[in-house]
Amino acid sequence: MARVNHRFDWLYVYGFVHPHSGKTMWYLLPAVNTPAMQTVLDSFAVATGAEPDKHVVLVLDNAGWHTSRELVVPDGITLLFLPPYSPELQPAERLWDGVDAPLSNRTFGDLDELQGVVDAQCVRLMAQEMRIRGLTHFHW
Repeated sequence: MARVNHRFDWLYVYGFVHPHSGKTMWYLLPAVNTPAMQTVLDSFAVATGAEPDKHVVLVLDNAGWHTSRELVVPDGITLLFLPPYSPELQPAERLWDGVDAPLSNRTFGDLDELQGVVDAQCVRLMAQEMRIRGLTHFHW
């Protein structure tokens, strides 16, 4: 037996996709919770120009931080929740293999190194709109 001190640093990727165009937006944060979701949602609203005259429908699963009563949905954004246990209906689910690809079979010295690799991969994916469209633009 050996004593072990488990320590973890976390990095979470928030991904948005417009399936018809293949455009993506990425946010890297150290937490996945309601305050982090609020920050991302507010930034997403500004980036997309959502306002009462320009409406954006955002399809989400039922994660607790998506459905929290504390979450204030910005003007111009409507949250549309998928049925429980239906990841196959969520276009963004098909993005994660692309994000994870450069992480497979690797170790990282620290969180900054990991973040650099993930950030670079998200930038690469943003430039691959036709590929992303092919992955996420399905009939439902």
